[in-house]
Amino acid sequence: MIARATDGSGNRDTLNRERVVRAAAELADERGIDSVTMRELGRRLGVEAASLYNHVTGKDDLLSGMADLAAAEIDLPSIDVDWKEAMRRRAVSAREAFGRHRWASGLMDSRKWSGPYSLYYADRVLGTLINAGFSPVIASWAFIGIDSYIYGFERQRSNLSMSEDVDTVEVAQETLAAIPQGALPSLAAVAMEYAEKPYDEAAAFEFGLDLILDSLERQLEADSATRR
Repeated sequence: MIARATDGSGNRDTLNRERVVRAAAELADERGIDSVTMRELGRRLGVEAASLYNHVTGKDDLLSGMADLAAAEIDLPSIDVDWKEAMRRRAVSAREAFGRHRWASGLMDSRKWSGPYSLYYADRVLGTLINAGFSPVIASWAFIGIDSYIYGFERQRSNLSMSEDVDTVEVAQETLAAIPQGALPSLAAVAMEYAEKPYDEAAAFEFGLDLILDSLERQLEADSATRR
C-alpha cells in the first residue's frame, strides 16, 4: 500500500524524492492521475512548486517515479514455485495493485521501464522464464503477451466502469429488460446468466490468464522436444 505522505508544514527540510513521489501517488489515488500537477503537489506538501524540481526533473520524471512505485507493489516471481505458478501469482498481484491504484496500469503501460525497481522487476520476470527453458526472445514475447493481457483486462474493466460499487446483477437485469423480445439472443443469454449471479471479475481474469499460460507451456514443451 502506498503510504500517506506527511504534511509538509514545518517539514520542508525533510523533503526528498521518495516523499514527493509518494505524495503524488496519494493524490492520484484520491483524485485521479489528471489531478497530479506540480502546483497541486506543492500545495499538498506545503512548499512552492518550484522547490519540487530539486527532487524530480519535471512532470515526466515524477510520473516515471510513480510508475516505479506502483511496480514495487507487484509480487516478484518466486524461485520456490515453477514458472507457470510464478507468472500466475505475478499477474494476480498486478491486478490487485491496479485495483488499489486505478491510475497505475495506464501509467505503467505508457512509459518506458526506466526506474530502478521497474528494471529489476523486468529482469526477474525474464530470468524466471529463461531459467524455465524459454529462449531469451520467446521469454520477451511471453512477458509482453502476459502483460498485454493484464493491462488490456484492466483497461476494459475501467471502460466498463466495473468497480466494487457497481451491482453487476442490476446492470444485467437492466440490459435484459432493454433487449426486445426475441432479439439479440446471444446477448440476452449472457445477460440472463449475470442477472441471476454476480460477475466474477477474478474468475474472468484467471480464465484468460490460464489460456495464455497453458499455451506458453505447450510452446515450451514443443521447443524442448525439438532441441532433444
